Amino acid sequence: MSNLSPHSEMLLSEFRELRPLLGQLSEGVYALLFSVLKEQNIELNAIEYRVKTEQSLKGKLERKGDKYQSLDNITDLVGLRIVTFYSDDVDKVAAIVKNLFDVDWQNSVDKRKLHQLTSFGYNSLHYVCRLKEGQRVVDCTKETATIPFEIQMRTALQHAWSAIEHDIGYKGSVKLPPEFRRQFSRLAGMLELADDEFSRLRNTMTEYRRQVETLVKSGQLRDVSLSTDSFNSYLNLHPFERLNQRIAAVNQAEIYPVSLMTFLPLLESFGMETLDDVQQFIDNYSDDAYQLALSQLAVTDLDILSESVGLLNLCLVYVLKHNGGIDGLCHVYDTINGKHPSNEMLAAAVLEQAQSLLLNNQK
Repeated sequence: MSNLSPHSEMLLSEFRELRPLLGQLSEGVYALLFSVLKEQNIELNAIEYRVKTEQSLKGKLERKGDKYQSLDNITDLVGLRIVTFYSDDVDKVAAIVKNLFDVDWQNSVDKRKLHQLTSFGYNSLHYVCRLKEGQRVVDCTKETATIPFEIQMRTALQHAWSAIEHDIGYKGSVKLPPEFRRQFSRLAGMLELADDEFSRLRNTMTEYRRQVETLVKSGQLRDVSLSTDSFNSYLNLHPFERLNQRIAAVNQAEIYPVSLMTFLPLLESFGMETLDDVQQFIDNYSDDAYQLALSQLAVTDLDILSESVGLLNLCLVYVLKHNGGIDGLCHVYDTINGKHPSNEMLAAAVLEQAQSLLLNNQK
């Protein structure tokens, strides 16, 4: 038996008729947001959309149906949730949403500003929006223009807190003892602190990358530690291009691009700690690397070479010069190609060629 008033029953009936349009609106707004946020390079943990279920709306009307004069007063029939990794990205998303849609500021709320020290809810930003006049959204019709929809914006940690809070039933009718309330408060504080620190760390890392790029471009390689970021910046200078061109000239070969990042663990295993170490490595071993490559290519007619050819031969020469032997050569191939039985055959062939070139143990 229904507990709804006649007015609430009428609203529920209107909702059933409106549901197809609500579905169009939710999908259209989602598609637009997804496209714009991707275009703006906003990293998202998730973006979700839904239309309120009939059962959920019925429960809402049973609790406070007299509050709503019409369906327009129920602003979350269509809901979207945007979950970011970082707290400062929530503000970026909010600015994009404000630019895309008409925001109903009277019904919107920034729970981050309302958050009290003694409260235990998650900090979240809720905007109630409508499409702008004349705005075209995929799959949406003119009838959807006046329908409100709610967009929640929060971080992944805030989202996790909300889910845990709901799962434990913290906001239920049973009043928790003070010691449990205190434990919830401490955990909420830790999550808020973690949110802030993750954003701060990202900003610090961004600034570090800028500094590394500046040092690399200015040639101050001795001051730059060897790392994923610094090596990537160094590769933008094409440090192996000269050697590659010398090797390619043997057979008038073309060079096709590949990533050289797989060589980073190998260079680190050689004891290189700065980009200056890598540059000295190139300067010291390029001639021998060219001779080794020449001995391999002179008896072939290869006319296409990988961009890694120069760096590979540099690494092979380095191992030979440091008495690495067959095991050291296998380590080179295992690192860049993955372990495979054929790597030992490749290593043996290189060792034989090196002996004829007198490359062994000549540092």
